[in-house]
Amino acid sequence: MQLSELNYNLPKELIAQYPLENRDTAKLLVLNRKNKKIEHRQFFNLVDYLSAEDVLVLNNTKVIPARLLGWRKNTKGKVDLLLRERLDKNSYKVLIKPVRALKLNEEIVFDGGKINAKVIDVKEKIVSFNADVDDVINEYGKIPLPPYIKRLPQDSDKVMYQTIYAKETGSIASPTAGLHFTKKLLDEITKIGVKIIFVTLHVGYGTFKTITTNDIREHKLEEESFEILKEDLEIIRVAKINKKKIFSVGTTSTRVLETVASTLDLKNKTNIKGETSLFIYPGYNFKIIDHLITNFHLPHTSLLALVYAFAGQDLTKKAYQEAIECKYRFYSYGDSMLII
Repeated sequence: MQLSELNYNLPKELIAQYPLENRDTAKLLVLNRKNKKIEHRQFFNLVDYLSAEDVLVLNNTKVIPARLLGWRKNTKGKVDLLLRERLDKNSYKVLIKPVRALKLNEEIVFDGGKINAKVIDVKEKIVSFNADVDDVINEYGKIPLPPYIKRLPQDSDKVMYQTIYAKETGSIASPTAGLHFTKKLLDEITKIGVKIIFVTLHVGYGTFKTITTNDIREHKLEEESFEILKEDLEIIRVAKINKKKIFSVGTTSTRVLETVASTLDLKNKTNIKGETSLFIYPGYNFKIIDHLITNFHLPHTSLLALVYAFAGQDLTKKAYQEAIECKYRFYSYGDSMLII
């Protein structure tokens, strides 16, 4: 597939800048792969598509407040720092804006100079703090909203940019397909006999990095840490044997499930944890998931490539165009799609 095929035109006003007050009232576009039909529902209608003994798979990663706003000690210029990868107790690989004239041993300061981060590697953009990073982000960190949300993070984002079941700290971006769930909706889903299980995949910067290679097969995803418990693997294994449906919530959950697919027949005695760089694009043969719940994704991304792979390029483009015509809200705080 060529990069130009992973494109569409989106009016800027459809990029959601704020979440809905009631998570589960988001629009839900239901795309049927068999009959090619599209329905327009609301997210709380998801329960209508689930049956007893089906499995709903959620990613329980929790977003860390990884964005720090400070200034250069020497020039007093403002600095926007995003903690990208932890190296030890005090050091992190970062993204930094503006990056110009970054110098070795330069200091970036926070809170009137009480906290500083020294640049110890210019090429790799590594900084070392004079305090435990956990303490720094808990005190000064802000939720790292995506760059297409054109505003500063607010206190409300600390709640709304997390799924209600977020538990395992480690992501710098939210698994946004799960943002629409409420406790009430999950309770309703449980009452009809659906099995809800959790995987953990800590979402890194690489997941959302734009593809730049003309042949998308040449694109490489950065590794991300994941874990799935042995008892949840067994629930999936039994469901597949009994021909029950696996509903994957988001591209992150999907990548975990497809990464561990080859282990299902092993009747695992232990949890599976590790790193995955699985890049799913058209031509991929899905082995576990039957249905996909996902938000609407940016052009030229691996996320959109995964949706193409699952629903087909032409059908996905049809759905996106209809969503645009129906004024759906796009991206992280936007509306949702169920592909059946």
